[in-house]
Amino acid sequence: MSDEDVLSVLGENARYSVEDIARQLNLDAAEVEAAIDRLEDEGTIRGYRAIVDRRTLDDEPVRAVVELNVTLDRETSYDDIADRLARFPMVESLHLVSGDFDFMMQVEGDSMREVSQFISNKVAPVPEITQTVTHYVMDAYKEQGVVFGDGHDDDRLAVSP
Repeated sequence: MSDEDVLSVLGENARYSVEDIARQLNLDAAEVEAAIDRLEDEGTIRGYRAIVDRRTLDDEPVRAVVELNVTLDRETSYDDIADRLARFPMVESLHLVSGDFDFMMQVEGDSMREVSQFISNKVAPVPEITQTVTHYVMDAYKEQGVVFGDGHDDDRLAVSP
């Protein structure tokens, strides 16, 4: 048994029982349970979350992806900036990336005003941040590997005569 096998099955559906995972991997349930406990203790598995199609909610939150450029000094590292930004509850995800900007941050709030004020009042004033570019999410089609469709399973292409 490899950890990757267990993680793959959990990634497919974290609600599978230990017995379901053991059956799929042709393993003993005690082995699978021990592996999951170890992966949680080591911090490899950080948690389990539901994937939500936010379009179905009455009060759909406003989401934005923010590009951040930074300039480092001798005393400040990328980790220092990431630690500071990650503490804000509105920050859903934060990634150091390659390319034209340094960090990609996903923010969620109740309104465009709340998101804009957060970026203006909390993020932009960080001394090492030299530029922010905010992209508001208009719609979501796929989250964490799950495709959001219209609920119809008919995948045939429409053909016009």
